[in-house]
Amino acid sequence: MTPQALTALFTRSDDSFAFARWGRPIAPVIFGVTEETLPVLKGALEAVVALADHKLAETDPELGANLMIFFFRDWAELTETPNLDKMIPDLGPLVDRLQQAGANQYRIFRFDTDGAIKACFVFLRMDAELSAVPAETLALSQVVQSMLLWSDTAFRQMSPLAVVPDTGHTILRPEIGALLRAAYDPVLPASAQDPSHALRLFARMQTR
Repeated sequence: MTPQALTALFTRSDDSFAFARWGRPIAPVIFGVTEETLPVLKGALEAVVALADHKLAETDPELGANLMIFFFRDWAELTETPNLDKMIPDLGPLVDRLQQAGANQYRIFRFDTDGAIKACFVFLRMDAELSAVPAETLALSQVVQSMLLWSDTAFRQMSPLAVVPDTGHTILRPEIGALLRAAYDPVLPASAQDPSHALRLFARMQTR
């Protein structure tokens, strides 16, 4: 991965640079999955969080759960979820926009006073496209995309995952794994708006 490619992962479509990582342990809760699928999601969370040398927690002192992942069939189901509108302002208009766009996933981050991630809401509408994705692949992809504030264009051209030719197993791309480890280096700040931060990340990747 070149410094330019790394910078692009955090440069949004309006050309602004924004980086943020979690500033607290991640306390997840998952809605709408079967008992068989739940261990797959938990396993992906544990693996990626351990890779980044971050922490999981049973509860968050402020929010209870701070990573909420919702699986559903229709966007309208969100407006019927009790108290969700209290956590996500303008939920109704958001659902309308997502329905009109035919979106099958959406992610919302909340930040603390230092700019670090303090909460993330992940919404997955299980249409034919997402339903065809193996559970392990979907879980790993969603966890990786929830670990950092990536650009809105970060993975349009290249997935953060790769398939091992010999086994067919889906894994995290090595350079993305190295980036996650660098991003959670305690020496670096938890958030940044200057593109020079990408060069610091790149330098850390070379030493890990």
